[in-house]
Amino acid sequence: MPNRSRVRALAAAQLANSVGDGAYYVTSALYFTRIVGLSATQIGLALTLAWAIGAVAGVPLGALADRRGPRGASVLLALATAAAVLSFLVIRSYSGFLLAVVAYAVAQCGLAAARQALLAGLVGPESRTGVIARLQSTLNAGLAVGAAIGGLALRHDTPAGYLAVFALDGAGFVACALILGRLPVVAPAPARTAKEPRLAVLRDRPYAAVTLLNAVLLLRMPLLSLAVPLWIVRHTDAPSWLVSALFVLNTAGVMAFQVRMARGVGAGAPADGVRSAARTVRRSGIVMLASCAVFAASASGGLSPWGAAAVLVLASILQLIGEMQQSAGSWHLAFVLAPAGQVGQYQGFFGTGVPLARTVGPLVLTALLVTWGVPGWLVLGAVFVGAGAAMGPAARWAGRRTRPVEAALT
Repeated sequence: MPNRSRVRALAAAQLANSVGDGAYYVTSALYFTRIVGLSATQIGLALTLAWAIGAVAGVPLGALADRRGPRGASVLLALATAAAVLSFLVIRSYSGFLLAVVAYAVAQCGLAAARQALLAGLVGPESRTGVIARLQSTLNAGLAVGAAIGGLALRHDTPAGYLAVFALDGAGFVACALILGRLPVVAPAPARTAKEPRLAVLRDRPYAAVTLLNAVLLLRMPLLSLAVPLWIVRHTDAPSWLVSALFVLNTAGVMAFQVRMARGVGAGAPADGVRSAARTVRRSGIVMLASCAVFAASASGGLSPWGAAAVLVLASILQLIGEMQQSAGSWHLAFVLAPAGQVGQYQGFFGTGVPLARTVGPLVLTALLVTWGVPGWLVLGAVFVGAGAAMGPAARWAGRRTRPVEAALT
């Protein structure tokens, strides 16, 4: 299969499951509270536990993809995700819901690691960052379409409508599995020697440092979905509908500009690519500091509602730029610093930054921004700058370890 066809197939698989996920994300909480009768506390506790277990499971499942072949592992994990989603059609108890969301989170985290290993086996090192950017744009497009479909279910607010959403999401993952199954086989990694640890990434302190810094930078994820809406309502005079407008702005911006933003990141020799990616991450921290400062300025008492809205739009544009820079740089580092034959487990470990940010982020951001106010924004901006600046030394440390960077590119 030509390289372009492989990329198109990966994008089609991404689109197939992201449409269903978009509909699921906007409807699932209301379904389980209004139709099944679970409390918000029960749902929040179950989701926190599920994603914590999923983050831990991503590493061994990624390692399994390395050993058994990432294509087969991706297909099986996509089908497992479909089964977990379709089980929501018959679940009517909290215990069943807890088991289902744990299975969903574990399968999703494992699928993400296996798909990254599959991508690494199908796409050359010089093209990976650009391909991931294209897949991210496809993901956002699918989520947007799915959210619109979910909106129809919310409008009618009937059990049948919600169940149709779950069926759509499950069918999307089945379609994803079918598409991934048509891609070329990627050979599994050579069998490890007796001296090699089963999960080498857990002993790789330089890569762990890069992963931790990336997790800190990923605090931007709950920023737009949680902290900014609360900030707008409680600390500014801007209209509340701006919350939705800023979300659309972010989604559309990533769809339109993420591929362009990733162009050139990591180009050149391996060492040059690491420096280029680290510089991009460092710049993202600076842009995020500027975004935080502008967000803080939106609370000025002298601003009219439309003036506050204009300031918030500017802050959101800066946040979007910083997000795309951070994503492009971190994607390249995650791949290039992973040893050959261990991409699955390393991607599974790197991917723990997402559930970590989503678990810790709401508590940190609400304490800093909603409770503390303007000083909290400045502290958060300083955290972004510090993590971005530290990424360069951490990446160089990872590049000097026993397994050199070049080994990851063979």
